[in-house]
Formats: sequence, C-alpha cells, structure tokens
Amino acid sequence: MRGIEDCLMHLYEPILPVRHLHIDSGLIWRILLLLALLLAAPFLAGCRHNEPAMAAVAGVTLTLSSASLQDGRVPRENTCDGNDASPPLKWTAPPSGTKSFALTVTDPDAPSGTFTHWVLFNLPADRSSLPAGVPKQGQLADGSRQGRNDFGKVGYGGPCPPRGAPHRYVFTLYALDRELEVTAGAARSQVESTMNGHVLARSELTARYGR
Repeated sequence: MRGIEDCLMHLYEPILPVRHLHIDSGLIWRILLLLALLLAAPFLAGCRHNEPAMAAVAGVTLTLSSASLQDGRVPRENTCDGNDASPPLKWTAPPSGTKSFALTVTDPDAPSGTFTHWVLFNLPADRSSLPAGVPKQGQLADGSRQGRNDFGKVGYGGPCPPRGAPHRYVFTLYALDRELEVTAGAARSQVESTMNGHVLARSELTARYGR
C-alpha cells in the first residue's frame, strides 16, 4: 500500500504547494473504485439490450397497423389452431432515405424465452402493406426474403402457445437505410445484427392469443 501512496504523492507533487501530503487508504480505494467504474461504463452501456441501434431521424413517425389485429387479439386463422396464415399489415410513409423494410414477430412470453414467429427482410422501400397469407418460402417475388422461425421453418409460424394465460405477439417493422446482405433462411439474431445502426424508424404492434 505504501508503494501506491508514494506513486500518488509523485503525481500530486507538481500541482500541490505542500510537499508532504498524507493520503489515507480509504481515499485511495475510492479513487481506484472511481477509475474502475469509468473504465467499465462503455461495456455496461453496450450490454443494456440487444435491440438494433437506431440512426437519428427527427420528427418521423412510422405506424404499423392491421385490419385483423385491431381488437388487440390474433384471430384464430392466423394461428396454429387455424390456417396458420400471416395477417394483413400496412404502414405509413417511412422517413426519407429508406431503402428497405424488415419485419419480425416475436413472443416475449414463451416459457423458454423470446420465441421468433416470423422474420421478413429486404421488403422494397415502395411497399406500404403486406397481404394476408404471405407464401412460406425463402425468396418472394418482389425480392423480399424470409428467415427461419423458431419452429425451424422459413416464413410465418403463427401463435401456438401452451394452455394458460394469453401470450403477447409483437410485430415490429423497421425502416432501414440499406438492403441486408443476408441469405434467406437466416435466424432473427443474424438479421437484427446486420441491421444494427441502419434503422431509421421502428414501429410495434402487439396482439394477444391464448388457448
């Protein structure tokens, strides 16, 4: 401990008029703790969440909606208990500079953690809607691509929760400043990682379904 005190004395000597300054061990530990917190701050900020980072676009509101989900519930036809078809969706005009859209559907209430039901990306920037029943294939006619859901299949996989309280299903639309260089069938984590820093606007729509 004496060596640390000598080192600190040496650092303070050029700017203090008193040549011999006593520094107690409590002050030294407080200084070391402060330095450790300062060094750890960037890492703590980076671990705050895994959501794709958004670029700054002021005054732009992107709104996602669906005629089928207006009552806050997912219709049976859009679940594994029905036709398992994706619901129709539409959205407002995106911010200037939008080059593509991406869409995810997740269940944050799944017993094993957030469950992915749909990953769709590279939707053309001139699109403002999706019809019901998007085909379950990797490459779509308009150039869009679909990723793999947590059922292990490509395309939309409807709500299929265990019996009990209704689960939330979060539809998230992203307006991006680029197309994603990701192959069809990619996992949501890969798509979200690639869009990180390229999100111009984002909108969420939540509906529930229970059995």
